[in-house]
Amino acid sequence: MFRHGLSKQIPVISLLTGATVWGLFWYPYRVLALLGMPGWISLTLSYAAALLLGLLFFRKRLLEFSWMLAWIGASAGLCNFGYVLAMIDGVVMRVLLLFYLAPFWTVLLARLILKERLTATGYLVIFFSMMGAVIMLWSPESLLPKNRAEWLGVGSGFMFALSNVLSKRATDYSIEARSVSVSVGVVLAGSAFAFFQPLRSAFSFQMALLLTAMGAAIFAVNWVMQYGLTHTPANRAIVILLFELVVAAVSSYFLANEVLTLQEWIGGGMIVVAGLLSGRMEKG
Repeated sequence: MFRHGLSKQIPVISLLTGATVWGLFWYPYRVLALLGMPGWISLTLSYAAALLLGLLFFRKRLLEFSWMLAWIGASAGLCNFGYVLAMIDGVVMRVLLLFYLAPFWTVLLARLILKERLTATGYLVIFFSMMGAVIMLWSPESLLPKNRAEWLGVGSGFMFALSNVLSKRATDYSIEARSVSVSVGVVLAGSAFAFFQPLRSAFSFQMALLLTAMGAAIFAVNWVMQYGLTHTPANRAIVILLFELVVAAVSSYFLANEVLTLQEWIGGGMIVVAGLLSGRMEKG
């Protein structure tokens, strides 16, 4: 009985672990940026290290390929790429709250891709998500995100929702193949980005060590996250991952001296409510 109970909690623990790591992971990328390495370069190199580890440890499980895996890799890769760039350049909690409009996107994508019926709870998720975004972003000039980092936050949230929903349809493929596809997606996105950006960057032995350690962490957390997403309903996973907001709020306050205004807290609170409501959708 104890083992059965523990096995049911492992996916939850996996998602909480991933949420904790991603709530802190903005900081080493920001440190590298302050040392002279652009975010897109450090992001691409760290994921390249994770990809090499994936190819080394999972090479016997990577013979499968399909367009579904390619879509998961592309959506998750773009999600992680945009997320990290946004967290480097933007206000951590504003970016993260805009990222967590993901329950809104999940409701819509689950309807389109998984053919899930939109319930009353789903309509509430849409309402609270949109109202939260309007309150948080409101200014006399515009209701739109104010800079590139905030646009990337919204876009990466959409891509996260897409990869989450697609993962629910890809249960025929191994967790290893899906986790490696995420690293492939980020490396390809970074390689494409290189055509539009100068390649000048500081580099040192200490940076190489940090990037290697980050790559190992990414390799582990990608597998952990894919395991959790595979064994947890899509909308419940969003709720568990909201723990990232707690970690990010604490870490951004102590590490970057960032504080949200009352307006931003109110709008962000409504977005969190939408995420919590989305966890009830499996119950109808």
